[in-house]
This record gives sequence, structure tokens and C-alpha cells, in this order.
Amino acid sequence: MSDFSNPIFHDEAKAREWLERRLWPEGPICPHCGVVDQATLLRGKSHRPGLYQCNACREPFSVTVGTLYERSHVPLHKWLGTTHLMMSSKKGMSALQISRMIGVTYKTAWFMCHRIRESLRQTNRAPLGGANKVVEADETYVGGKEKNKHANKRTPGSQGGANKEAVVALVERDGKVRSEHVVSVNAKTLGPILASQIEAATHIMSDEALVYPAVTGGFAGHSTVNHSIGEYVRGGGFIHTNTVEGYFAIFKRGIYGTYHHISPAHLKRYLGEFDFRYNERIALGVTDAMRFDRAIPGIVGKRLTYRRTGGAEETQGFASLQAA
Repeated sequence: MSDFSNPIFHDEAKAREWLERRLWPEGPICPHCGVVDQATLLRGKSHRPGLYQCNACREPFSVTVGTLYERSHVPLHKWLGTTHLMMSSKKGMSALQISRMIGVTYKTAWFMCHRIRESLRQTNRAPLGGANKVVEADETYVGGKEKNKHANKRTPGSQGGANKEAVVALVERDGKVRSEHVVSVNAKTLGPILASQIEAATHIMSDEALVYPAVTGGFAGHSTVNHSIGEYVRGGGFIHTNTVEGYFAIFKRGIYGTYHHISPAHLKRYLGEFDFRYNERIALGVTDAMRFDRAIPGIVGKRLTYRRTGGAEETQGFASLQAA
């Protein structure tokens, strides 16, 4: 059951019980010493609900300790409800809409959404591709006005037009995506990304950009389509970059229609959100309920304070961006 009528999205006790079953399938795990199923539930009137004491180290803990939700004043069911809304919306959901639906301020909803996005970002990932597999590589640019899309004037760290940030995506056909915010699109930045994220036995597909021949020599093969002359598919339908273009289409529509403006400081988190939903999509047999369930383990070990999320020291000097 994943619809919004689920009691775990409206009752804090139900939410806590569900989270305990999800994170502790073999019994309570002490975050202090790691002992499993050796804790006592404290039932005193002075104890908050869900508080345990470890029988080994005698330290108190709850299911939220060491997670994204630790020390949060927002009720747990609202955290789960926000995660559900984000996971069931293909192009994302704005913090303003979430604030109205779960009954918190816009500032609180904005912070919650960024913490959840941070938990969705995956760092320890197996390489894409392999023998007889194809990975499509492409780049897009985020930010600036449409009239400046092909402008020659570029700000430091941006390419493809005025006030733009570069995003590179790698998509395995019938598989997963990896996207990354990069300073610029050149061999120096793309080479290490392709080498670390794609297996050498993979066939690479790209457009006519000159950077790809320089960074694909170590792979099984490299084919291109020339978009500048109106070529999008050739080789009997095998050679194309339509898969990665489809991913970018979803990402851009999310910015156009849902978020409108994003900061370069948070671009990596928005990419993590869209990557996760794409990697856990219906085409791979993943339902909304499964996607929500798979989003939860990422909360462990990922605390993100408000200062790190939106403090002036992180966002100062950056203008808001729009997709272009």
C-alpha cells in the first residue's frame, strides 16, 4: 500500500513502527555499539515513544538515531509522507506544494526536500555497461534565458551559453543513469567520469561532440550520430542517443514545470533525485510503493544540517537557474 491514505503518512506511531520494521528486520540495532536485538523498550511515562536502551552498552536510542531524521522536530509521518510524494511524482513536487499537503511551512518543506534528495544520492555504485551492452553519453546545460541559449558570452565555470551549468549523463540502455554536474565539458572532466563509471567492455554512443573520441579509446567501441545535420538514428536503429535525451527531457520538464529555479549549489541534489526515480522506474518493474520503500535505506548515516543545506556560506554568489 503506497497511496497517501496509508496510516504511516498520518500517524506518527504507525510511521515509527513501519520504520522499525524496515530498518530493523532482525530486531533493534544499537547505533552506538552495533549489537542487534539486545535492547529493551523503555515504557516509562518520562520516556518518549520508541526509545530503547541497549543491554550491552546501556546507551538509549531510537530508530531515528544516526539517520536523516535524527533530532528533527518534524513528525516522522510527515517525513515519510514527503518522501512518498517525491517518489510518486515523475517530474518532482515543489516544496510549496508539499508544504500545503503535509501542513508545514515552506521553509521547512524546502529543507526536508533537500535532506531527502541528499539521501537519494548514491556514491558507491557499480560501473554501468559491460560486454554486449551500450551506454549513451550526452551533456546538457542548465540555467540562463532561452534567448541566450546560443550566446557566445560565458561566465566562468559555464559552457553552452550565458549563465549555464553543465550536466553530463550516462545512460545504459534498458538500465540505469548516472548524471553529474561538471565545471565544463572537456576531456579533462569527462575522461575520469567515463573511466570510473563505465566498464571497458561497453560500447559508447554519443553525438558529434569532439570531446568523446578523445575519451572513449579504452572502450569496446564508440559510435556517433550527427545532430547538427539532422541525423538522429542510423545503423538500422542501433546508433542513437535517444535514451539519454529522454532522461534529459524528464529532468528539464521537472525544472520548467515544477521547480522553475534551482541553485548551482543544489544542482547535484536535484540530479540525485531524478537519477533515483529513473533508476527505480516503472519500465524496470518498480512500482510507486517499491520506489518509496527503496528510498528509505538511504537515510542511514546521512544527517544534513540546515546550515549545510541553505546557509549563506554555501549559496552566496550563485544566481538561481532555469533550464534552457
